[in-house]
Amino acid sequence: MAEVRDIEVVVFDVLGTMVDEPSGLRSGIREAVPTADQAFVDELLTVWQRHVELEQQRIAQGERRYAGTEIIDAEAAQRVAARAGLTDPAALDRLATAGQRLPAWDDSAAGLERIARHFPVLGLSNAGRTALPRLNAHAGLRWHQALSSETVRAYKPAPEIYRLAIDTAGCAPERTLMVAAHAWDLRGAQASGMRTAYVRRPVGDPPTSSDVFDWQFDSLGELVTQLTG
Repeated sequence: MAEVRDIEVVVFDVLGTMVDEPSGLRSGIREAVPTADQAFVDELLTVWQRHVELEQQRIAQGERRYAGTEIIDAEAAQRVAARAGLTDPAALDRLATAGQRLPAWDDSAAGLERIARHFPVLGLSNAGRTALPRLNAHAGLRWHQALSSETVRAYKPAPEIYRLAIDTAGCAPERTLMVAAHAWDLRGAQASGMRTAYVRRPVGDPPTSSDVFDWQFDSLGELVTQLTG
């Protein structure tokens, strides 16, 4: 179990942990297809998410050369448009960037600001290098540094992504804390020697009974209190 005094740098996952990705994508789909009812919006969201997940898996398995999130999101938007009968080029172009307009959770900006008074804070995201600054600006998230997995041309949980965070932190892995709402993300960080903290979010991936993370919190506020007193 980590002690706060052992931690030098805090690293946050962004998608799902600091921003509500499904909600933002739903808003983008509703804007593009205003006649869609809730059930159809959810169906289109599933089309989007399945495409992104499949393509990232294909890249991880060496079945596809690396493509950034801007490319994969544009492909997902094309599939949504085909299912919805959307043909307006301007609407399709805007839909393709919906992943850059995701709302922050209500406590994200304030919690991040409080932790940043005590520790260097890094964002570590699968979002591409062009998308990530726009995403952070839209959500009002301010980092000491935001890192994109595109730098190493891979997607989490590839080990080189966590090595990127560790190298940027400039301290030993065991003095670097990874915070995420996804157990699969924390397992990847843990395998690279990082400390881990799970924060519960409605869209996260909760730990299983076999997961042993340094901390588990029901809210970001609990993490803030733990780290800052």
